[in-house]
Amino acid sequence: MTPPDGGSPPREPSSAAPFKPLPMKGPDVSVERRADGSIVITSNHPPGEGPRSIAHLFAQKAAEHPQRPYLKQREPGHGPWRQVSYGQALRQVEGIGQWLLDQGLTASDSVMILSSNSIEHALMTLGAYAAGVPAAPVSPAYSLISTDHAKLKHCFERVAPRVVFAQSGAMFAKAIETLKGLDPSLLIVTADGTGEGAVPYATVAATTPTPALKAALERVGPATVAKYLFTSGSTGLPKAVPQTHGMMAGVIAGQEGLRAEEPETGEVSQSLEWMPWSHISAGNITFNAVIWGGGTLHIDEGKPLPGMFETTIKNLYEVSPVVFGSAPIAFSMLAEAMEKDPALRRSFFKNLRYMGYGGATLSNDVYERIQALAVAETGHRIPLTTMYGATETQGVTVTHWVTERVGLVGLPLPGIQLKLAPSGAKYEVRVKGPTVAAGYHKDPEKTAAAFDEEGFYRLGDAARFVDPEDPSKGLVFDGRVTEDFKLDTGTWVSVGVLRPDLVAACSPYIHDAVITGQDKPFIGAMLWPSPAGLAALVADPGPGTPLEKLVAILRERLAAFNAAAGGSSRRVARFTILTEPPSIDAGEITDKGYVNQRATLERRADRVAALYDKEPGEGVFAV
Repeated sequence: MTPPDGGSPPREPSSAAPFKPLPMKGPDVSVERRADGSIVITSNHPPGEGPRSIAHLFAQKAAEHPQRPYLKQREPGHGPWRQVSYGQALRQVEGIGQWLLDQGLTASDSVMILSSNSIEHALMTLGAYAAGVPAAPVSPAYSLISTDHAKLKHCFERVAPRVVFAQSGAMFAKAIETLKGLDPSLLIVTADGTGEGAVPYATVAATTPTPALKAALERVGPATVAKYLFTSGSTGLPKAVPQTHGMMAGVIAGQEGLRAEEPETGEVSQSLEWMPWSHISAGNITFNAVIWGGGTLHIDEGKPLPGMFETTIKNLYEVSPVVFGSAPIAFSMLAEAMEKDPALRRSFFKNLRYMGYGGATLSNDVYERIQALAVAETGHRIPLTTMYGATETQGVTVTHWVTERVGLVGLPLPGIQLKLAPSGAKYEVRVKGPTVAAGYHKDPEKTAAAFDEEGFYRLGDAARFVDPEDPSKGLVFDGRVTEDFKLDTGTWVSVGVLRPDLVAACSPYIHDAVITGQDKPFIGAMLWPSPAGLAALVADPGPGTPLEKLVAILRERLAAFNAAAGGSSRRVARFTILTEPPSIDAGEITDKGYVNQRATLERRADRVAALYDKEPGEGVFAV
């Protein structure tokens, strides 16, 4: 297909073009190979100096540059940016902290946050930090999409908040009603002042601070719980993980240990963030990094979903980030948009120094498309980094060197011990260090099961060296230990590796996939079609229905994939197309868009069974 005017540039030059310099130290690790087969990896770079707490850090940055913009957010309907400076934000943070103390809240209480990312959400969090009261942000999906509020009620009962903040009393009315039913004494604060009996955010933020707030701040230290974050609940209901200020400072210190000395430019870093603050990546690592760097954070209300990514595109015309991080699906959608729009490409790459992704593997195809665009615009490729971790660990590894390889999880941050423990034919990732939580809140049984005999947290993921003879080349993700399975032949199938490769092979017609085949004679796949791919097929004037066209294309793509597979562990024999989207209530998907393989297989057991009927029935297609 001929690209539209100003569209995709040729890709050949990208592989030969130099990378922009990455301002980080190169890999330098020590590796201990133990008699039991385990491997312990540590960075030889010492950690840098981190802050005493995020509360102290924010107060420090506000004192250094009170006039600098801290947060920017669009008015409704993609209106103009509203903003708060560091100094204005600190005044509100102190007011919030004082108000919480006035209500009698202490470190044993919490403030639950029902909100997508917003200026008020950020300042309520920082206000809780200043008062030494844990914040507890909950995925808005539990309040707004869920119909039974089961996860919301579970989270509430786990941390027993005395104050609930909601962005809108009207929007979150049903969720607030549910929580008031659990505790009628709840204090409700709403950003817009709506809701029966709710205290307007403006009233809370305007509270005059007293010496009591200063005294509370002095009690905040590394061991103080800053917030509770909830796991995705992929293996049951969400677990509450206490996040201490020391854990968050440990990530900053580790990153500082890798930072290369650079001349000061005086440039204020601009960031654009859509990923929810109820998750570790955006809510801790990015959120704190912006404050550490004294940067400006633009809150992006777009998401990498059909009909919503356009908002991100509009923002990128005005915001030229120094660093851009997102989920792999966002890079795919961004590449497609930039291939059609030279103005967007120009704005995106204007200040960009490096990119980061996480949560899933970035396909080689998307990587090459992004780099081709970068070369066309700048003459350079852009370094791609990734940080790996979990709610329980913060970020524990990072790719901090220029590499052409996609799919790395990097090497341990300074201060972190990483253990690769033999697990069947793979190595399970385990970790110990200052960024790792002590356990789960009010759940000693799950805490005990989560750590091994040496105190290493078990992540449940597998990893391996790119080159066992040269550990400095880093580690690569090798699937989920809990997702991998055997065919009835005894052949292991690595789901975490196969799934993204399969989706990439069927791009842009497939959005995601679930792999089947445990104890079966062959691999099957349940495929969700992408809206963009379906739209293209609907517009295609050729013969056949859109479904018939899709099946034909997928058969062709999967046949080519199988031809290069190299063995039964990667060959897909049959597939079915899922038209019902994944259910958040059933745990099939997180609010970040990651599909839960196990939950989907259980919920759609009938579709799985149909894949293995003697003869392919209706809706099942052989490759």
